[in-house]
Amino acid sequence: MSTPQQQQKQLAAASALRFVEPGMVLGVGTGSTVNAFIDQLGERAAALAGAVSSSEASSAKLAALGVKLLDLNEVDDLGLYVDGADEANARLELIKGGGAALTREKIVAAAAHRFVCIVDESKVVPTLGRFPLPVEVIPMARALVARELAKLGGRPVWREGCTTDNGNHILDVHGLTIDRPVELEARINQITGVVAVGLFAARPADLLIVGGPAGVREVGLSGRS
Repeated sequence: MSTPQQQQKQLAAASALRFVEPGMVLGVGTGSTVNAFIDQLGERAAALAGAVSSSEASSAKLAALGVKLLDLNEVDDLGLYVDGADEANARLELIKGGGAALTREKIVAAAAHRFVCIVDESKVVPTLGRFPLPVEVIPMARALVARELAKLGGRPVWREGCTTDNGNHILDVHGLTIDRPVELEARINQITGVVAVGLFAARPADLLIVGGPAGVREVGLSGRS
């Protein structure tokens, strides 16, 4: 029997299916809510022209449905990207990277015309930072980056035993209250040795679909020019 949180994820995932159109190339993220989305693709999977995935795990699930996997370099127009988040605020700014796929997620989100984020109610917060902020780093720069992150007021912890699909390490930054996500994202990006930070603020989601005890609610739909 599924838990209430799993049911909320499934509701959010099901609501995002209406954006999947026959013949499109679909961008797909990573994580448990995205897994629920892939599981519910059904006949829509066969009608896709292909998919660009942000992780090896999601790629394997899509391939099992018969979806053609594409390299982003082969795709001229990516209309839709569907992904989850570890935290989301009312401005649709996100923390992502709990599954260690933040760099590829950020690349696919940047390429997509529309980014639909699917979450359960527990992920919606007034201020980002309760979830430790993931930062992907070049392995040789891990200690250097950690010292610089500490200067920003956080407590970086190496996620030992975790190597990203890109062969890098993850530092999880605890204890941050992120009042200015765009500004902090830019500052962390400037640290030498950082590959990507799990703040999706300069390019937030276009639509947040939240599964909750009373059903689904949506926050802020806008196209990106």
